[in-house]
Amino acid sequence: MEKKDRIRELVGILDRAAFVYEQEDREIMSNHEYDALYDELRALEEETGFVLANSPTQRAGYEVLSELPKERHESPMLSLDKTKEVDALAEFLGEHEGMLSWKMDGLTIVLTYRNGELVKAVTRGNGEIGEVITNNAKVFKNIPLKIAYRGELIIRGEAVIRYSDFEKINESIERDEDRYKNPRNLCSGTVRQLNNEITAKRSVFCFPFTLISMDGANGFATRREQMEYLRELGFTPVEYRMVTKETVADDVKWFAGQIEKNDFPSDGLVLCYNDIAYGASLGRTAKFPRDAIAFKWRDEVKSTTLLAIEWSPSRTGLLNPVAIFSPVELEGTTVQRASVHNVSIVEELALGIGDTVDVYKANMIIPQIAENHTRSGNISVSAEASAVGGSSNGLRSVNKNVPRVCPVCGGPTEVRMLNEAKTLYCTNPDCTAKKVGMFEHMVQRDALNIEGLSEATLEKFIGLGIVREPADLFRLAAHRDVLTKTEGFGEKSFENLLAACEKARTVSMPKFLYSLGIPKIGLANAKLICRECAYDWNRIVSVSAEELREVEHLGDVLADNFTSFMADVKNREMIDDLLSEITFEAAEQTKESAITGKTFVITGSVEYFPNRDAVKEYIESFGGKVAGSVSAKTDYLINNDTTSNSTKNKKAKELGIPIISEKDFLTLAGE
Repeated sequence: MEKKDRIRELVGILDRAAFVYEQEDREIMSNHEYDALYDELRALEEETGFVLANSPTQRAGYEVLSELPKERHESPMLSLDKTKEVDALAEFLGEHEGMLSWKMDGLTIVLTYRNGELVKAVTRGNGEIGEVITNNAKVFKNIPLKIAYRGELIIRGEAVIRYSDFEKINESIERDEDRYKNPRNLCSGTVRQLNNEITAKRSVFCFPFTLISMDGANGFATRREQMEYLRELGFTPVEYRMVTKETVADDVKWFAGQIEKNDFPSDGLVLCYNDIAYGASLGRTAKFPRDAIAFKWRDEVKSTTLLAIEWSPSRTGLLNPVAIFSPVELEGTTVQRASVHNVSIVEELALGIGDTVDVYKANMIIPQIAENHTRSGNISVSAEASAVGGSSNGLRSVNKNVPRVCPVCGGPTEVRMLNEAKTLYCTNPDCTAKKVGMFEHMVQRDALNIEGLSEATLEKFIGLGIVREPADLFRLAAHRDVLTKTEGFGEKSFENLLAACEKARTVSMPKFLYSLGIPKIGLANAKLICRECAYDWNRIVSVSAEELREVEHLGDVLADNFTSFMADVKNREMIDDLLSEITFEAAEQTKESAITGKTFVITGSVEYFPNRDAVKEYIESFGGKVAGSVSAKTDYLINNDTTSNSTKNKKAKELGIPIISEKDFLTLAGE
């Protein structure tokens, strides 16, 4: 292949990778792969002098896509030139002092304060135009809403979500395909929410790394003075160390040593000149400022032998491949496992037992396979599974080939396409791994609301044989001797769990109905069914599909799902057994108004209600329904910006659906 053709190929590959990363919040290649291809492209461009206009080495990003208002930055937010060589950092500094700080892996935000108050927050976007997310920034965990400085203050920082919070949030998401791949993806979606209550619940932190201006002139000679002034105002600046060319190597090592215990995601370091005037005098290139440089960790890569592929089951039936290899030392720790994510990657790497593979830690944290030198490909989708061998906890198994049967229950598996990738699923509805998901859904806040029953705890109870059916959740007292001696449980934690179960014995009928996990029957639809049947449980379990189809907003699919579930003998036995342990709360009395029976879509920020969930609860209390998207079945779109050109507004206008403000809505409701 000619070098120019290779450049065109690389630009296409990297363009696609950048687009899905920035616009769809997902990844189709690892950072290691992207950096390698990017470096190859830049080297070819320098060698040939041939540079395409849309090369990733020439542009800063893509145009953002959302319904949030957009705003052009006063000056373009350029990306930084980067290096993986510590010597290059020393050369960059020369005789000047520098500031070395984390390159945090989140979303860059510009915050504007006037008269001591936060008035605007805008995302980086494509570097020239960002999205206005002021409402969300006001619920970040660590930025002040008011400061002592009364002039205009503009700062730039990185919004991030901690690894610990990321893991908790992913655990609360029922379906594997809906989970977030990493904290950066979660943060990107969170700070761009239209409902800032969701943002508040997800614990976003923002760490300033640049003071852009203070009424046009900040009066500081050094970046260190800027950072300490921001600290005095109540901000939490990004962690930094002052360095010289003599000390920078040791300081890079210091940061490397902090990664394992750092709860905030990072993907490298940033080095900038401490002297602000000197840095500004250097100007910039078309793509990079010259006063700062990014340092990307040079991945420590070790070769090892692939010993097995372990198929790790999830509660939805998804079986995730995990590579098991001969132990190697990486970044100071022993590593012998790495997630391979899906069957497509197993095939792309042509993995086979006994292959020689290169492994590394992405961002010095997450073990990954970088390359397979042997590429024997003896792990195949079509081959028969080898004998299933259980592990110590009974929930894992190692197979040479992609298994035809589930390693947990022995049920048949099948390969399905998910987000353009082949994934392996267990098709047995009674699989033990799936039961964990059923119970986890059942105990969540909008269902039975049993606090203290995490996925890990439920998996432990199922493994011990203590929880087999839902009613067993209320019979834990009979297993005191076993549970109080189980790792992670003592008398106090056991008593707390019993108290939570006792509290959950009284539940509303709609929440109980929702807890059963009937496909497509969410809490709102559960409320509609209860109202239609006058909160008579005998009517609910015997209602016909024809009757439910007459209920506005339910439709054929939901009616069939509901009646099929109730007609199943095993489901009815499970429900009757569970009902022997609980009591229904008094039925709600639905109020009547002009919004009763109407379908609303809510978009944008709200003023009269504390948040959009409160609007939803208000509508449902009158027998109305809230949908997520505008369709021909929508009666009203609630948007305080009734004249905006948002997607929902355009759709409503096309369909002739009234767009009303929050005030108009309250008038309609008779308030």
